[in-house]
Amino acid sequence: MKSFAKFIGVVLLLALLVAGVYYADLGKRGIQRIVSAVRSGGAHETHGVTAPSASSTGERKILYWYDPMRPSYQSDKPGAAPDSGVPLVPAYADAAPSAVPDRPPEATSYAPVQLSPAQQHLIGVTTGRAEYRALEKIIRAVGRVDVDETRIAHVHIKTSGWAEEVFVDYTFQHVKQGDPLFTIYSPDLVSTQEELLLALKARDYLGSSPFPNVSRGSDSLLEATRRRLSLWDVSPAQIEEIERTGQVQRTLTIYSPITGHVTQRNVFPKTFVTPETELYTIVDHSQVWMYANIYESEIGLVELGQHAIATTEAYPGQVLQGRVSYIWPHLDHETRTLKIRMDFPNADLKLKPEMYTQVELKKPLGRRLVVPDSALVDTGARQLVFVVQAPGSFVPRDVRAGVRADGYIEIQQGLKAGEAVVTSANFLIDSESQLRAALGSMPMGTGVTEMAGRPSAPPSGESPGRAEVQIQFRSEPTPPRAGRNNLFVTVTDTAGKPVPNASVKVVFSMPAMPAMGMAARRSEATLNPAEAGVYRGELALPSPGSWQVTVTVERGGAFLGSQQLTVTAQP
Repeated sequence: MKSFAKFIGVVLLLALLVAGVYYADLGKRGIQRIVSAVRSGGAHETHGVTAPSASSTGERKILYWYDPMRPSYQSDKPGAAPDSGVPLVPAYADAAPSAVPDRPPEATSYAPVQLSPAQQHLIGVTTGRAEYRALEKIIRAVGRVDVDETRIAHVHIKTSGWAEEVFVDYTFQHVKQGDPLFTIYSPDLVSTQEELLLALKARDYLGSSPFPNVSRGSDSLLEATRRRLSLWDVSPAQIEEIERTGQVQRTLTIYSPITGHVTQRNVFPKTFVTPETELYTIVDHSQVWMYANIYESEIGLVELGQHAIATTEAYPGQVLQGRVSYIWPHLDHETRTLKIRMDFPNADLKLKPEMYTQVELKKPLGRRLVVPDSALVDTGARQLVFVVQAPGSFVPRDVRAGVRADGYIEIQQGLKAGEAVVTSANFLIDSESQLRAALGSMPMGTGVTEMAGRPSAPPSGESPGRAEVQIQFRSEPTPPRAGRNNLFVTVTDTAGKPVPNASVKVVFSMPAMPAMGMAARRSEATLNPAEAGVYRGELALPSPGSWQVTVTVERGGAFLGSQQLTVTAQP
C-alpha cells in the first residue's frame, strides 16, 4: 500500500514538472514574440502589436489590456493571462487599427454601400420613393357556405293520429309556403269539430234568448271551440269551411309553413304519428350563412356590418355581396384564428351549403406614408431600408414599419415623403453592408464584393469611374494554410498589359465570433514587385478557416482597383 502511494506521488510530481516547463516555454515564446513585434514595428505579425513610436511623447491613452497569445481575453487592468501567465499588453487608443484587437460586436451593424452604375445594373437595383397613399387593407380567407339557422322550419302535429295521404314524399323536394304536406285523421280533431258544430247550433238557438247571460254563454262556448282547433294548427280557413258546410271533416290537411326544401321527412301513409315526431324539416335557402376564419393579426380590421364579397369556382367571374353579421367572442386555441359569420342573399340558389368560396373583406386605412413592401429588410431584430443618399450611394436606415396593403408597407418612423429607397436587390446590398461594417477597419473600398475577381469601384473620396486594372490573386500553397504563405498578385490594365510600379496590399480578415469567444482577426502584407506586373509577398495566417481577402492596388497615391474574395485556409 505504501509503495503504491509513493508511485502516485512520483507521477503527480512529474506531471507538475512537465506542466511547469510547458507554460514557462509558452510564456517565453510569447514574450519573445512581443519583443520581435516591437523591434520590427509589427508590420507582418498576426495580431500586429505596434510599439510606441520613438518620436511619440506624452502619456498615451490605454483602452484595455489583452493577452497577445489569445486576444479574445481582455482586461481593464494590467497583469498576466490566467492560462499562460504571459504579461498582458496594452491596447492604445492611437494605435493603428491592425494593432488593436477588436472587441466582439454587441450586435450586427451596417455600413453605407457605394455602387457604380454598371454594378447596379448587374445586380438589378431599382428604387422607389416614400409617399402618402390612400391604403385599403384586403383580408382574404376561405369561406364555407351553410344554411341560415333562422330560416329552418320543423313540422310537428299537436295531437296524435294517423297519416292518410302524403303529398311531399321525398327529401329535398321544393315546397312553397301553404303547399299541402299530408292529411291526418285524429279522433281528437274529429270530436272537437263536432263540438264546434254543436256550439254553433247552441249559439243560433240561444242567441235570441231574453236572458243576456245565456246569449253571452253560447258565444263564449263557440269561441273556445274555435280557439282549441286553432291551437292544434287548424287554419282559420279550415274552421270557416267546417262552419259553412256543417260537416265534420274526417281528415285535416297540414300545410308547409315556409318556402324551401325538405331536408328531413318522417311521415309515411297509414302510419301513426305523435306530437313528439318531427314530421318534416324545411330549410329556406334564399339567404345563407358563410363562415370564415380570420388570422389573429387581422382581427382589428373586422367589424359587424362590414361589406364582404365572395367568389366561387362554380361561377367564375361572378362576385357575390354580403355583410358580416356575427364575430365569435373567442379564438380557436389550435389554429389561433377567429371565426366570423356573414349573411349572403341567395335568391337564385347558386350558393349551396358546404360549398367553399374565396372571401374578401376590405378595410379603408386612410392616407399613410408608404414605400413598396419589397424595400423593407426585416431581420427579426430590426427593420431597415436602404436610402439613396446620392447617385450610387446607399445608406441603411432603421425604420418602424406598420401595416402591409396593396403592395406597399406603412412607415411609421424613420422616413420622410420624397426620400428614395432601394426596392430590389436590397438583400444583396444588405449583405454587403453587414460585411463592410464587420470589416470596417479595413481598406475594403466601397464596391460590391467581387466573387468573380473583377475590380470594384474606388473608395469613398476617390474620383468615380471605371476601375483601371484587372487583378488576379493566388497563393502558395493553394489554398493557403495556417502559417506562412507566399502571395502573388498579377495586375494588368484593361488591354491586358502589365502594370508596373504599383503599390499592392493584401489583407486577410475574419469577423469576430462572440459565441466562440473569438475576437476579429486580421493579417496584412504589402507585396513587392517580382516581375513585370507581378507582385510577391509573405503573410502568416494564425488559424485555418474562412478568410475574407481584399487586394488593393494604388499607384502614385491614386486608386487603381481592388478585389475581394473568400478563401478557406487549411490546417
